[in-house]
Amino acid sequence: MFFLSVAAIWAVASMTPGPNTLLSIRYCLTSTRKVALTAACGTVTGTFIWGLAGWLGINVLFQAAPFAYLALKIAGGLYLVWLGLKLFLDLRKTRGGDADVSPARVEVPLATAYRMGLATNLANPKTALFVASLFAATMPVGTPFFYGAAAIAEMMMISTIYYTCLISLITHPAVAAGYLRAKRKIDVGVATVFIGFGTKLLLSRQ
Repeated sequence: MFFLSVAAIWAVASMTPGPNTLLSIRYCLTSTRKVALTAACGTVTGTFIWGLAGWLGINVLFQAAPFAYLALKIAGGLYLVWLGLKLFLDLRKTRGGDADVSPARVEVPLATAYRMGLATNLANPKTALFVASLFAATMPVGTPFFYGAAAIAEMMMISTIYYTCLISLITHPAVAAGYLRAKRKIDVGVATVFIGFGTKLLLSRQ
């Protein structure tokens, strides 16, 4: 029952649209599948880190040292806003013509893609609080130690399956062709969501 609860909650959380999903989609449609998969690996690594932090009780740390959470929240919010503004700047640079509808792919170093996936995931410290709450709700006192490690592995597996399926779908030729016809609008939407998430994080009281 414990593992089913963790799987259900984390599956819903993983599939909820957010910066991680949007970053993967953008890499799918502007670069190669390998780049998108590498970015997803960075995201899954972030899931491991937040899962470990939640399991070890980072919520207790944040309560004991509120400034630590505040610092992470500000850094994460600024990072997401920066990503959104960078997308808008890139759009302005290509505004002059119809180059946007070209099927050309952008070369992105795999190390850069991995770092972007990892950093985008770690940019939201609320994920740590969510994971801590997940464990608190599903792991009663006295739960065997290895259950936590197994739950983290389960979360990583679910995230891996989700991003693999997502990338396989988005890189399908028909889907990619549809994207190319609406690339500018989609990029504006992605940039807006990044800025919105970052601003909400910066202004939130919790």
